Amino acid sequence: MSSSTPRHSAPGLDIRHHLIHLLRTALGSVAPGQMDAEILLERPKQASHGDFASALALQLARSLKTSPRQIAERLVRELPPSPWVEKVDVAGAGFINFTLTAAARNAVVHAVLAAGERFGRGSCKDRRLQVEFVSANPTGPLHVGHGRGAAYGASLAALLEFAGFEVSREYYVNDAGRQMDILALSTWLRYLALFGEPLPFPPNAYQGGYVVQMAEQIAAAHGDGYRRPAAAVLAGLPASDDPDLRLDALIASAKELLGAGWNYIHQHALSEQLTDCREDLEEFGVHFESWFSERSLYDTGKVAAAVDLLAAGGHLYEQDGALWFRSTAFGDEKDRVVRRENGIYTYFASDIAYHLNKFERGFDTVIDVWGADHHGYIARVKGALTATGADARRLEVTLVQFVSLFRDGEKVSMSTRSGEYVTLRELRQEVGNDACRFFYMLRKCDQALDFDLDLAKSQSNDNPVYYVQYAHARICSLLAQLDDPAAAGTAAVTTDLSPLCHEREAALCQRLGEFPELIENAARDFAPHALAFYLKELAADFHSWYNAERVLVDDRSLRQARLALALATRQVLRNGLSILGVSQPESM
Repeated sequence: MSSSTPRHSAPGLDIRHHLIHLLRTALGSVAPGQMDAEILLERPKQASHGDFASALALQLARSLKTSPRQIAERLVRELPPSPWVEKVDVAGAGFINFTLTAAARNAVVHAVLAAGERFGRGSCKDRRLQVEFVSANPTGPLHVGHGRGAAYGASLAALLEFAGFEVSREYYVNDAGRQMDILALSTWLRYLALFGEPLPFPPNAYQGGYVVQMAEQIAAAHGDGYRRPAAAVLAGLPASDDPDLRLDALIASAKELLGAGWNYIHQHALSEQLTDCREDLEEFGVHFESWFSERSLYDTGKVAAAVDLLAAGGHLYEQDGALWFRSTAFGDEKDRVVRRENGIYTYFASDIAYHLNKFERGFDTVIDVWGADHHGYIARVKGALTATGADARRLEVTLVQFVSLFRDGEKVSMSTRSGEYVTLRELRQEVGNDACRFFYMLRKCDQALDFDLDLAKSQSNDNPVYYVQYAHARICSLLAQLDDPAAAGTAAVTTDLSPLCHEREAALCQRLGEFPELIENAARDFAPHALAFYLKELAADFHSWYNAERVLVDDRSLRQARLALALATRQVLRNGLSILGVSQPESM
């Protein structure tokens, strides 16, 4: 190493930057023309390979026309000395492996305790993000698929906020269009049956018991005021066997027969289902700053304005009386209708207006959380935004795959419109909010999820949420044995950590030190599942250490150091579980 010795301070959370500084200093001697090269550090998978590894030499090999191993050896010779680096090795084809001193590894304990709930938080990014998620049609109770989108969206928003972004959470209320009309019709048909006017209930209408309940509410409030003869409802219906044509004809008949009464039934159904949705999500720990009405886009003329913008750019054409967007010019598989032949705008048209409105509200990036069945929708929405002159790169879309429930090893049958599906509320009541929130994060969002109900309810180490929460409870139980836990916590911030010299303690310290980087990477990748994986690994490291070593030993200095390590672990568990919306019990 070079004989020059730069000034050093305790690295704390900056050990990564400290090592990068050492490498860049060496680079100035070995290859001054490459000073702008990006220097990356990774955590080796094997402990024998040190604490950090760099592939810098492999990156430079082509430009320097020298073997990576020779470059690595030269870089190591030129590294400035550091009190935080125990040794540096060249491995394999030319990897540079750093092994830290015990003091450098242990420094993270003080850093965690000093920062507390701020440990791992990113600095202000000066960027406004919006996360729009769930946004289910308010046509019935939320089901377990919606629950996964809710858990993912809420965890993602919390993660981005923790990483330093300004985040707004939004629910897009689909309160206009055909699905709401179908719900209103379904409610009215059930209402008619209560007053002796039964009609054949359409198979493609909403079947659930909640529809009957809304019909009963209307009957209790207004009696038979909205009763109409069944024969009048059926008059003029087409002879077609097409269920969608018959359903649309029934809706048209109901609107004509009810007049203003249709608006009341429509609004009542919307209000009841939206209220149920809000309450369900609030109980699930999922909160929104904004509930945005689709209907408001029509009322303010924004849908028409968005279509006019596409027309002005020459991106629309008429065919068969409908207005089409040339979506194929922007990578879509076929062109899309924005206004039907009857003059009614499509959902696609309102979605274009909605996303333009998001940009108008000043968000730097808008993140949509959609179901996996909307994969084909991404290209057409981004294409339409580009056609209007907007920067479609400001829109990020993450897809959430389907959920399958398993009980006793058997898949639980689920459906949607029949009303027999498993609701989010039922799932929460069976396994609890914590298990729901954590289990939903046990797979990457674009991977299908098998939800084991029996495992989620079990109190065993096989249950990942129980395993992580038990680590937190164990530490709390440990502190409860002290005469003055508060004083122990205060003293831990400055206690001597040199007694922490066992292999398991080193592993636990290293895991704690990974948390800030984990937050940064998971936020960048929109991957809160990575946090769930990390917490499982942290809990495993803690349990392994706790089962092997006594904390409350007679040796005061060792006891204080181990208490500090336990407290730091508890803090990181709290920070991570809070992001995922999972509680941190003090006893179990």
